[in-house]
Amino acid sequence: MQAQDFLVELGTEELPPKALRQLAEAFLAGVEKGLKEAGLGYRAARHYAAPRRLAVRVEQLATQQPDRTQQMDGPPLQAAFGADGQPTPAALGFARKCGVELSELDQSGPRLRFVQTIPGQPANALLPGIVDQALADLPIPKRMRWGAGKTEFVRPTQWLVMLLGEDVIPCRILSRQAGRESRGHRFHHPAAVSISSPASYADDLRKAHVIADFAERRELISRRVSELAAEQQGSAIVPDSLLDEVTALVEWPVPLVCSFEERFLEVPQEALISTMQDNQKYFCLLDAEGKLLPRFITVANIESTDPAQIIAGNEKVVRPRLTDAEFFFQQDKKHRLEENNQRLANVVFQAQLGSVYDKALRVSSLAAFIAESIGGNPANAARAGLLSKCDLASEMVGEFPELQGIAGYYYARHDGEAEDVALALNEQYMPRGAGAELPSTLTGAAVALADKLDTLAGIFGIGMLPTGSKDPYALRRAALGVLRILIEKQLELDLHTALQTAVNQYGSAVKSDGLVDQVQDFIFDRLRARYEDEGIDVAVYQSVRSVHPDSPLDFDQRVQAVQAFRRLPEAEALAAANKRVANILAKADSTVPGTVDQQLLSETAEQALAAALSDAEAAVAPLAQQRQYSATLNRLAALREPVDAFFDQVLVNAEDERIRANRYALLARLRGLFLGVADISLLG
Repeated sequence: MQAQDFLVELGTEELPPKALRQLAEAFLAGVEKGLKEAGLGYRAARHYAAPRRLAVRVEQLATQQPDRTQQMDGPPLQAAFGADGQPTPAALGFARKCGVELSELDQSGPRLRFVQTIPGQPANALLPGIVDQALADLPIPKRMRWGAGKTEFVRPTQWLVMLLGEDVIPCRILSRQAGRESRGHRFHHPAAVSISSPASYADDLRKAHVIADFAERRELISRRVSELAAEQQGSAIVPDSLLDEVTALVEWPVPLVCSFEERFLEVPQEALISTMQDNQKYFCLLDAEGKLLPRFITVANIESTDPAQIIAGNEKVVRPRLTDAEFFFQQDKKHRLEENNQRLANVVFQAQLGSVYDKALRVSSLAAFIAESIGGNPANAARAGLLSKCDLASEMVGEFPELQGIAGYYYARHDGEAEDVALALNEQYMPRGAGAELPSTLTGAAVALADKLDTLAGIFGIGMLPTGSKDPYALRRAALGVLRILIEKQLELDLHTALQTAVNQYGSAVKSDGLVDQVQDFIFDRLRARYEDEGIDVAVYQSVRSVHPDSPLDFDQRVQAVQAFRRLPEAEALAAANKRVANILAKADSTVPGTVDQQLLSETAEQALAAALSDAEAAVAPLAQQRQYSATLNRLAALREPVDAFFDQVLVNAEDERIRANRYALLARLRGLFLGVADISLLG
């Protein structure tokens, strides 16, 4: 089978930079899917993407589709022919369906069968359809038309290259006739570029000042930005999304260092960074202490003979944006942050749950309660809660919504608030996503917990539960945030009591019956996926869930202990014994006594178990008080032998009702010891 390289390049007007990488990957996936469906083998395939082009190159593509056999079964022979041997309507209908005479059908098997060999087509006849379908399947939310035609694509098309080996594949796709002429850099090489072969594609364009390989441009930008930042005694902030976007904006990247006036550094650096990254696509520079330097790096799309002109132009463009940020900052500082609560009293948090100021009051009260529980400063937590939403009414957050909390921190410091109060205004939104940073202060943790629990209690209280993928108030994220803060920061909080406090603050605005348990169950439900991600079996989670701890930290400590216990050689037998005990006690036809009567213990094995239980109870009592659950379960593992001996040698359901009840009481003591940690009967 012969094989040749294949290249398709679609030239367009500038493609959307945020979508370029996704479009290129989808184009490659679509072409590969089409090749596989057509049975055209190949060695490897890759995509290229630049602002004005999408391309796919396939190495060693089979030039001929293999022949294939198509088979279709018809009616059984007994239904195909009558007793007189004449064909029935079913047989004749099947022949018509296949487009052949009845005599051409295979009659050797139990059914009529049509078998035909379909000769393979040449690849150059199949490739236009494959490429056209791949382009049609691109994830383009809104297509556009241009000119007088009805062709639609993400941007107007300009040229089309289709080569199999050194030969052009004659076809027309998206209003463009295929050829071998591409285009070079818009300014450095505006003339056409003839692509001699698929293998020479990248080099041919490089000579025309176009780096077609997205990954190569990305790496070049990243490396050069780092080098320039080091020359400025700093480090660059290079978010992946920004690096991808800048890579998609240039064909011939030339990073350059620019500067701005140092007076702008008095503005919160987050605001400056935000406007430079989001609006200008600049890479900002930080010094060794993480402070913003009055420098930034822009990536030009041209190798200028006078780069100073490009630098000056970018410095001129960024100045008005930084001036705007400076103006908003100065305006906000003209009054105290707390005064913004007056404006928030007229801003609705949720129609049934009051204003944003009402929420701040609830958060303030709840944060004070939580701070006292976790060892924080209740007064500072209450103050931070009161100020928590004030920056939402500031000019700065109005212009830069992503600075909510951050702006509040700067304004609180300007007003002379305590440092932990100021920090809490930003930390209330933590964690901002999966694996994101947690509050660094107890005041911040208290306000973050209060904010999330207040939202959960209120939204659940008016019946607006998340369904499927719809979660407009981000309740799942709030629940996960509560768990992460309490577990990862090792903070002790009775969640039931905290939720009850949150619910009480709403009064008649919410339906409180069963609300606390509903919200608490919702929060603890989030732990199941967390533990599955950590490789902890769901049975371990359920064993702890069944004993209903109210503290997430306590819950996690129990889970970790049970997970360790499962590795012990005694675990399986003790889990089975606990399951057996649970079944026996569930079927008890009378109330199980609360104590064991030593006088009724007649069998040696039950006496030994009673003694072992007494020893174990004395040993684990101080451990349980200190929540040393692993040590507790390790000590209880020693009960395996007396438990096994008891079940081997003692008849639990004795004829004598008093002896039977006493043995039930003994087993209840055994089960109670384990239930102090988890219901390990669920591990079996």
